[in-house]
Amino acid sequence: MSTIPRLRRWALAALFLPLTALADGGTATVPSTTDVPSVPNAPPSNGSTPAGAPAAPGTPGTAAQQDWNLHGQFTDVTQFHPRFASPYQGVNSLTPGGSAKATNDITLYAGLRLWQGAAVYANPEIDQGFGLSNTVGVAGFPSGEAYKVGASNPYYQLQRLFLRQVIAIGSHGTTSAVSDDLNQLAGTQADDNVTITIGKLSVVDIFDNNRYAHDPRNDFLNWSIIDSGAFDYAANAWGYTDGGAVEWNQGRWTLRGGFFALSSQPNGTKIDTTFHQFEWVSELEERHQIAGHPGKIRFLVYDNRGRFGAYDAALAYAELIGATPSTATVRRFASKPGGAVNAEQEITSDLGAFLRLSVSNGQQEAYDFTEIDKSLATGLSLQGTRWHRANDTAGFALVVNGLSHAAQQYFAAGGTGIVIGDGRLNYGTERIAETYYAYQAWEHITVTGDYQLVVNPAYNRDRGPVSIFGLRLHAEY
Repeated sequence: MSTIPRLRRWALAALFLPLTALADGGTATVPSTTDVPSVPNAPPSNGSTPAGAPAAPGTPGTAAQQDWNLHGQFTDVTQFHPRFASPYQGVNSLTPGGSAKATNDITLYAGLRLWQGAAVYANPEIDQGFGLSNTVGVAGFPSGEAYKVGASNPYYQLQRLFLRQVIAIGSHGTTSAVSDDLNQLAGTQADDNVTITIGKLSVVDIFDNNRYAHDPRNDFLNWSIIDSGAFDYAANAWGYTDGGAVEWNQGRWTLRGGFFALSSQPNGTKIDTTFHQFEWVSELEERHQIAGHPGKIRFLVYDNRGRFGAYDAALAYAELIGATPSTATVRRFASKPGGAVNAEQEITSDLGAFLRLSVSNGQQEAYDFTEIDKSLATGLSLQGTRWHRANDTAGFALVVNGLSHAAQQYFAAGGTGIVIGDGRLNYGTERIAETYYAYQAWEHITVTGDYQLVVNPAYNRDRGPVSIFGLRLHAEY
């Protein structure tokens, strides 16, 4: 890393600090009562509601209504891997030589109440940096803070701009206090409600949430741990899209449905605003308690519709013309379905566990996320109360990712995707272990050490294993 990018990163952090003076301005501060954590690419603080996600039921009662709020965050992630075994490499391979890369971003979260139950939220952001090997070479990529586009100079993006309307079901139901948080105005909300969200946001702001693994700014970093690996969710290269979702919250159940635009091209920077290429997604969530400890289980299904290249068709065409297979040459309008099961369970007051299982049909190319057709992830999250560091968190997770048979043949023949492609393939499941310790250095600042071991990166037994060391600095107000 050169001196200039490093100086720019700290300049961004310095610009962020004045937001602390505004963070509580004009707000009605209410203690956080939600139990839902954060989301990739725009997480709130530990234990708060996801940026962009509707609030979970909080403490029964009422709270002063907040008309507007302003928050901010800064995150810097630096990752390094030493040299590893690699007899060959392709255009989408992880670089075998020792390498260090860094990403950083600064985000403003602005909320404004419009009328009863309705608010608009905007999240302008400044980004800079690169993921390892420019964010290719591992299907379960090691940093959720690394976008599929990188830049040496800081650049501006409006990542979210959305409207949320909450409509109470019935007139005599219970209510809960909702806390002031990122993309959430303090106030009182009916526990049984219909929530409508529309605008520019991330699909995983609302779907595939998990209390213990969904937040690359506060917990795990690996893509296939913080999200269901085979959930090819609609997104541009930064992870955001246009669309909307409706949620029915009643009792211990929530039913969600959403309609979102795919990108114009695989891994593209532009969204198909005509919605000719789109995604339907639905999720059923059940909330329960086991021996007094809360838990949730979510069942998700999705169907992507767009111009996708089938692996078998790409292989057949390549054999016909005597060329390397490419899904770009055989794209036709098709359907790509998939599903996921996502569970979280508190075991003790300071220890929780999670599990994610996901699959896709595996016949078409990955379009907006990564090349994973089946994935199983599980892990533990432990707060530091046992060693008198209640605001610290330690985590450990394992994930196994796999490809369909058609995808294996395609990559073995030299095909490339949006994230992987070594030029050849000696197939084996991609296995990743990740552990981290998040240390609260000051009230609003957390420093995290992270380690990941990747066996068979990009499903290739001929390459690796790879040790990846990470350091994360996160400030949030």
